[in-house]
Amino acid sequence: MPNTALLERPVTAPVRIVSPADAAVADLPSIRSPRGFALYVGIDEIKAAASGVSLPVLVDALRRTLAELAPNAETHATVALAPQSAGGRDLDVVRLALHEPGAIARANAAVEEELDEESGVVVDISRKRVLLDGESAAFTYKEFELLQYLVLREGRTIERSELVSALWQASSDDDAPGERTIDVHVRRLRAKLGRHEDIVRTVRGVGYRFDRHADVVIRYGHGTPSPDRF
Repeated sequence: MPNTALLERPVTAPVRIVSPADAAVADLPSIRSPRGFALYVGIDEIKAAASGVSLPVLVDALRRTLAELAPNAETHATVALAPQSAGGRDLDVVRLALHEPGAIARANAAVEEELDEESGVVVDISRKRVLLDGESAAFTYKEFELLQYLVLREGRTIERSELVSALWQASSDDDAPGERTIDVHVRRLRAKLGRHEDIVRTVRGVGYRFDRHADVVIRYGHGTPSPDRF
């Protein structure tokens, strides 16, 4: 089979001859390769002056070093401008000022977390805690396990027998509570939830269900247990 000639647009170089296999790879938009890098330097003019240099001198030195190592490399330098009152590490301020995606994502997450913790309920499964109006609630381990079990099955009614077998499966028969004892655990759980107690609803004659309200935030995080692991 003859080779196929592909024209790159706009045409800025001679026509390149590639094989059909290479052409197939070139047509895949998901395949990417490194095209360069960004080096973020966190230092202000005062700290640079204390070291006997300035920002323009540092930029020029880096460019000269790069020109020696890779003469064909293209460079572009920009100075990160930020308020002098901006707190945090210099490097973090620089990355945020230059709109580095990772820095923006972390900043947004921090703002969301602050908003989440101002009011309402935050069930933080990743950290095994419950926040009520920004304050940590004194849940016992078993109370949190009970709430977590219901949260991971949001909207589904869980029978008392299922709660007993799931949450006390490793206990001996003497230690495992009866189905009615679950009601006691739920009452204690609701008491600690205070004005948010109705997120755990009783389904008469069956069991309990978790209903999420507008003021309830579930923070799952990495490594959250699967609802099917019990």
